[in-house]
Amino acid sequence: MDPTNRPFRSLLYIPGSKTRALDKAQTLATDGIIFDLEDAVAVDMKGEARSFVANALRDLDYGNRALMVRVNGFETEWAMDDLAEIMEAGPEAILLPKVNSGADVKKLEAILDAHPKCQKTAIWAMMESPLSILNAQDIASASKRMKGMVLGSNDLIKDLYAKHTQDREALITSMGMCLLAARAYGLVCIDGVHNAFRDQDGLRISCMQGRNLGFDGKSLLHPDQLYVANDIYRPSKGEIDLAKRQMAAFEEAEASGKGIAVLDGQIVENLHIVSARALLAKAEAIAASET
Repeated sequence: MDPTNRPFRSLLYIPGSKTRALDKAQTLATDGIIFDLEDAVAVDMKGEARSFVANALRDLDYGNRALMVRVNGFETEWAMDDLAEIMEAGPEAILLPKVNSGADVKKLEAILDAHPKCQKTAIWAMMESPLSILNAQDIASASKRMKGMVLGSNDLIKDLYAKHTQDREALITSMGMCLLAARAYGLVCIDGVHNAFRDQDGLRISCMQGRNLGFDGKSLLHPDQLYVANDIYRPSKGEIDLAKRQMAAFEEAEASGKGIAVLDGQIVENLHIVSARALLAKAEAIAASET
């Protein structure tokens, strides 16, 4: 699940208890799926949901979408049963909720290490408490299995005693700290959900904010949110054109023995070329995923 060769513009939560939704997800235009056994599943459906998801992983074809299962947290009575059944399906990734420190990641790592069908299973962490944000570096570096972080914005707002606002002022510090840890250790970083799933304008603003900050994509609650997230997190034609022109200008400057180039009145250095190459690689990965 390397961010350099796989897009993560959209990660859609699918309730594990909804067999129709599990089936429909095979055709949705999402870069990734979070099969949810936690918040989206009622207590009396926990057992059935884990079986539905395990069967879906074995029997259904989700193409090249990134797949992960959000189990219940270790503090609950369902966590170990979730893992026992899901691990038999050889999951691509486990999204662990209520992660407060690297110790939580290491606990899951030890469980996965002991299972023969999970030798390649990645770990993703929900970053949804003040403690998780303060321990973001510890969590990001806790295991070689760590591949990504997902911001749990609703839980953060609750624990901060903050309010939901369009500009997400209360979350800016948490978003930045999560991103810093993810980038420091080469992890994918996914922005939190936009609750009003029919509010396309608000979703677009939220996605633009997340992309401008540096997130790789958006976690989503409803298929109707997919188009906006995929559109915002896709490199635009203008960005692709600029990246190509920057690379051409820099190559020309290097051929002339210069260390920098000038394009459209702007300095182009090697750092801009690194960003240009990353953007073009992302565009190619998205194009490949949509063929």
